[in-house]
Amino acid sequence: MAQDPVEGGRPGEAVLQRRGSLLQTLQAVGWAFLGVRKNADYQRDMGRLNPLHVVLVALIAVGLFVGGLVALVHWIV
Repeated sequence: MAQDPVEGGRPGEAVLQRRGSLLQTLQAVGWAFLGVRKNADYQRDMGRLNPLHVVLVALIAVGLFVGGLVALVHWIV
């Protein structure tokens, strides 16, 4: 699935539109948490996903992970 650059910004400058879905972003962040990712998949994601979406999903995932650990410790102790 190739992406076509869209004209924008200054004349003669092409801007790449990124069209990654929420599910693709969640999968990329999940694989990053596990630390297992093929380089080809990583490169494909870098070209497809919006970096702002990846950062937001990662921050939410970290918050849920830390909150889960705190709740687990509180429940055990």
